Amino acid sequence: MAFLADALSRVKPSATIAVSQKARELKAKGRDVISLGAGEPDFDTPDNIKKAAIDAINRGETKYTAVAGIIELREAIARKFKRENNLDYSANQVIVGTGGKQILFNAFMATLNAGDEVVIPAPYWVSYPEMVALCGGTPVFVATTIENQFKLQPGDLEAAITAKTKWLIFNSPSNPTGAAYSREELKALTDVLVRHPHVWILTDDMYEHLTFDDFKFTTPAEVEPALYDRTLTMNGVSKAYAMTGWRIGYAAGPLALIKAMDMIQGQQTSGTNSIAQWAALEALEGPQDFIEDNKKIFQGRRDLVVSMLNQAKGIKCPTPEGAFYVYPSCEGLIGKTAPSGKVIETDEDFVSELLESEGVAVVHGTAFGLGPNFRISYATSETLLEEACRRIQRFCAACT
Repeated sequence: MAFLADALSRVKPSATIAVSQKARELKAKGRDVISLGAGEPDFDTPDNIKKAAIDAINRGETKYTAVAGIIELREAIARKFKRENNLDYSANQVIVGTGGKQILFNAFMATLNAGDEVVIPAPYWVSYPEMVALCGGTPVFVATTIENQFKLQPGDLEAAITAKTKWLIFNSPSNPTGAAYSREELKALTDVLVRHPHVWILTDDMYEHLTFDDFKFTTPAEVEPALYDRTLTMNGVSKAYAMTGWRIGYAAGPLALIKAMDMIQGQQTSGTNSIAQWAALEALEGPQDFIEDNKKIFQGRRDLVVSMLNQAKGIKCPTPEGAFYVYPSCEGLIGKTAPSGKVIETDEDFVSELLESEGVAVVHGTAFGLGPNFRISYATSETLLEEACRRIQRFCAACT
């Protein structure tokens, strides 16, 4: 339509949302579909967090809040960064947004000019390049490999940086691969960034608490204090606290950047949901023991899925260190003929045929910028995961 903004031509719809919608439509038609597309824990929000929200309602905490968030929550976030990440921030260096997406979008809106480049390791979360494009920036993709566990290599980062580079987006543990960087791996990358003082770092730590096998999480400004003044450290309560629908993300960084983001948010949404903020305060300050319990469940699911996928013909699945995704290669199926008679030429063909043939919904890897792969979210019951993996094995065996 002629009246729509030109910016819309630079972005694509979310592939993960599209897969979930397709699965819902098939289920509505009576199909037996197992959907492994959504990045959402299947656990319920803990009772103490729900009670904090109810108590906030009963106290009348139902008015507008400060744009950056209630002071109690921002102070709790500052304490969290000190306690868990050894990062010193004051409450006025913290901003609360409507999910991590708003934090990221506001940061780009506040900083990007036409021609500015943003380095994004691939595969990447589907929204990163679209946000950059909407804000007038240019995404610069740096491919990783399955041989390196889908982790950005220092030499590749160095080669991608130009005089126009404004940001590096860094996500560990990663969506879609689950890859997480050790302190040593992260230090090798921060050494590169120290040499390029014009590059800012936007670190997406949303899956911080979902790591396995005694993995020790670290974040860039913690590993390299010299980067503190040009790092925006973003996190949220969605994944670890099973609070996706509460829509609370947060970040801390240099005061001038936080003030700019606050100004944008003030003209965009104003403060986030008041009740959700009080719930997030309880999440950060209340009991944390359930996180370890949930991690053990996720790790068992990961081990099940990786084992069963590696028994499927033509599939190769590395073992990720965190999050709740695996990102297997289906390269061994490219060129094969699916049970329908269609030749599988791409990973998108693979996931489409898998859905039609076996009723398993996954997301094709090219949507995340790197194929031929596909993403599975194992944030669902072991019973469903086992059945889904059996169906994948059966589908792969039937491809000739």
